[in-house]
Amino acid sequence: MAQRTVLFVLFDGVQSLDVTGPLEVFAGAEQHTPGSYRIRTASLDGAAVRTSSGLTVVPDEALAGADTPHTLVVPGGQGTRRPDARLADWLREHGPRAERLVSVCTGAIRLAEAGLLDGRRVTTHWAYCDKLAHDHPAVEVDPDPIYVRDGHVSTSAGVTSGIDLALALVEEDLGRDAALTIARHLVVFLRRPGNQAQFSAQLAAQTAQREPLREVQQWITEHPDADLSVESLAVRARLSPRHFARAFQTETGMTPGRYVDRVRLEHARRLLEDTSDGVEEISRASGYGTPEGMRRAFVRALGTAPSEYRRRFHPAQ
Repeated sequence: MAQRTVLFVLFDGVQSLDVTGPLEVFAGAEQHTPGSYRIRTASLDGAAVRTSSGLTVVPDEALAGADTPHTLVVPGGQGTRRPDARLADWLREHGPRAERLVSVCTGAIRLAEAGLLDGRRVTTHWAYCDKLAHDHPAVEVDPDPIYVRDGHVSTSAGVTSGIDLALALVEEDLGRDAALTIARHLVVFLRRPGNQAQFSAQLAAQTAQREPLREVQQWITEHPDADLSVESLAVRARLSPRHFARAFQTETGMTPGRYVDRVRLEHARRLLEDTSDGVEEISRASGYGTPEGMRRAFVRALGTAPSEYRRRFHPAQ
């Protein structure tokens, strides 16, 4: 088995977890299968970089002296908000030589600045998808998945999704057993499918300003199997259904129905990941009523059925 070099590009303002999360996955793979990976870090001049959290990281080498890697990883962070012509030039020259080109979070912005994402379907952190699409119209930006693989180019969303993508790459290289062992060691799931949406209901919605509406948001989260119709929720908020629906959308940025859909999907997803409960039981606990109702919701939102979703986390079941 040929050893694969994995090179992480460092720069001032890099997000430390964008680097260390995927790096720990590849390091775990090297421990599991010695000789599988050679992990390197490099900055433009080989100088130490200061991450967005203030942590100082000393790279192994300068990019100018780095060998062409098998997998080139470009992390994100606050530093990507400022264009870097020198780094863009280096990526433009050396990026196409790597067998795999990977970005974590807003590292996609660095790749786009170098013209390496033109004509490709990509993703990045949900808060920067619109900016990436606006600044680089030749790039097809998909804001929904946690990671996207388009040919030899792979892009991931927010920080932890870089771990998911790294696990997928290790599974491709070394097999599922190796990736599962690493995921268990890191106490993470193996593995969230790339087409899983990068949202949680609480993150996707704004917190309502008025206390009755905040209480309703919390009630929905804690009781996904309850009657969550607009009429029922309006009674809890002590508002008329029409006033409640209008106020809820104004203050949270989404309709009550959309919020309920997201809460129920998230609740069902977690039960599938964390428990051995049956699909029928989970569908009732999550407010879908029937397995078919839950299946339709999963296919619509995630592009996969609940049984397939669970298989990714519990392949023996």
